[in-house]
Amino acid sequence: MQNILVTGANGQLGQAIRLIAGQYPAFNFIYTDWQELDITDAAAVGAFFTAQPIQACINCAAYTAVDKAESEEEKAFQLNFEAVLNLAEACQQHNAQLVHVSTDYVFDGRYYRPYTETDEASPRSIYGSSKLRGEAAALGYNPETIIVRTSWLYSQFGMNFVKRMRELMQERPSLNVVFDQAGTPTYAVDLAHALLQILSYRQEHPDASIGGVYHYSNEGVISWYDFAVTIKELTGSSCEISPITSDQYPTPAERPPYSVLNKQKIKDTFGISIPYWKDSLQECLKYL
Repeated sequence: MQNILVTGANGQLGQAIRLIAGQYPAFNFIYTDWQELDITDAAAVGAFFTAQPIQACINCAAYTAVDKAESEEEKAFQLNFEAVLNLAEACQQHNAQLVHVSTDYVFDGRYYRPYTETDEASPRSIYGSSKLRGEAAALGYNPETIIVRTSWLYSQFGMNFVKRMRELMQERPSLNVVFDQAGTPTYAVDLAHALLQILSYRQEHPDASIGGVYHYSNEGVISWYDFAVTIKELTGSSCEISPITSDQYPTPAERPPYSVLNKQKIKDTFGISIPYWKDSLQECLKYL
């Protein structure tokens, strides 16, 4: 049985991994958040890996407050860059596989076709820049690191677009939602399965060279407006949803207008089947 360290285990993705962990009996999961392990402390990370055998680490920890990062650049880079480098160093020194989760916000969104892993990254925000720096640090130190970029993450856990929309639709008669930003929602439970399937592949093919960047989101393309309208329809809400442009809803951080991810590489390499976004949304709503 392999020991799998899950950092940021109290976040959306970490809780999704907890939910499905029983379906992967070959793995023994070690869950930590900042209370148990401060991954920004290189010495603490090194000591944690030395104290017990760890075969793989899934880094779910991140500074994800996109707008707040514009005024908290140091904090964003500390968690999204420095902490990732600490984990990459520890994983290389202890022969453990690092799987690090990144974001579609590394792209500027000016390229209107699904982004591949080899497309040039050019983030518009501090958040995107900090995540891209973390990717480069991890792969630069340990080329066998697996980076999985995802987009528009939501779940039954924590606060996210789906849960916030449901709350607002119950509180207000009408809502305005931007329609000129296109991407794909990702159900955290689907992403959790994909990450554990990657580690299962690694366990079965220990000599395979699979380090690098991969993209994962649910299938399909929609706008935030489309997403909100579908949530309204599936929950039977009477709230009126109106489309607006991004300049009508200014935010501190600039978002990419188009951040659809091409998932062919992750499907071909690991044989992963990816659900359609609406099917996964329906599944998530069963828990809410």
